[in-house]
Amino acid sequence: MKITFWSDFNCPNSYIGLNRLKKAIDETNVDVKWEMKPFELYPTLFDTATGSIITQNVIKYGLTPEIAGQKVDETEKIALKDGIQMNYHDIKLTSSRNAHRLVKYVQNRHGEVGIEVVFRIYEANFIENKIIADINVLVEIASDLGLDENEIRSMLEGDSYDFEVQIDEEDAIVMGVESIPLYFLDTSQEQLIIPGAFEKEDFRIAIKDLMNGEITSKSYI
Repeated sequence: MKITFWSDFNCPNSYIGLNRLKKAIDETNVDVKWEMKPFELYPTLFDTATGSIITQNVIKYGLTPEIAGQKVDETEKIALKDGIQMNYHDIKLTSSRNAHRLVKYVQNRHGEVGIEVVFRIYEANFIENKIIADINVLVEIASDLGLDENEIRSMLEGDSYDFEVQIDEEDAIVMGVESIPLYFLDTSQEQLIIPGAFEKEDFRIAIKDLMNGEITSKSYI
């Protein structure tokens, strides 16, 4: 199975959804090739921290600070139920462009750790509250997964894969992608599109039905 998903490293629902989907895949013992596609929620952010997540969500979504804070609390509680010790309140919100460039590079050159680097960036951002725009942080993540530090640093210090990230984001606009996460599950005969962070059991049932050829009578959109 090929799973292509549009997500962003600043999107907590993308982290929660991918965690649930990965657990569902593990339980069904399906062999999967993963590909992450970029969808930057805050494309104008810089590489240095620019205020709290509550302030950013007040600006971006027009919420009051109180409601924005409540939503952050709710997200942390949902993540905790799934075993993720998320510290969303203290996230160092920065550009996710470098992180997406790293993922594109790893998926193309070192696919065997492609999904692992995605999870490690999410953990660095939402659990460890590191600055994921920082090249040193990304190099450390990649080297911890066994990749060559000099190779990764050289790539990140240039503009490699910036164009590829931009193309993917333009493709999302053409396709009408308006929110994330969004998952495309492909087998040799069927395709299933799942918008949003399903519960793990719902993901598992959808995967089972897709593999058994029983998905055509159901809708998950």
